[in-house]
Amino acid sequence: MGVRVGLIEPGMTVTEMATGPGAAAARGVPQNAWLHAEDIARAITFMITQPPHVAVNEIMVRPTAQEH
Repeated sequence: MGVRVGLIEPGMTVTEMATGPGAAAARGVPQNAWLHAEDIARAITFMITQPPHVAVNEIMVRPTAQEH
């Protein structure tokens, strides 16, 4: 007991694995509108800093320009 599990679902994020014009054009979202690692880190920080009686089970983080 005492273990909390949470899921962070990041949208299009600038990483070494998802760079280049082909990746950006595939979804119709310009790469300058993608999320950054710091955006995802803030979501993780929020999730893990909640009081022990609070479980944040899922956070979906998307760029405002990303529809799905």
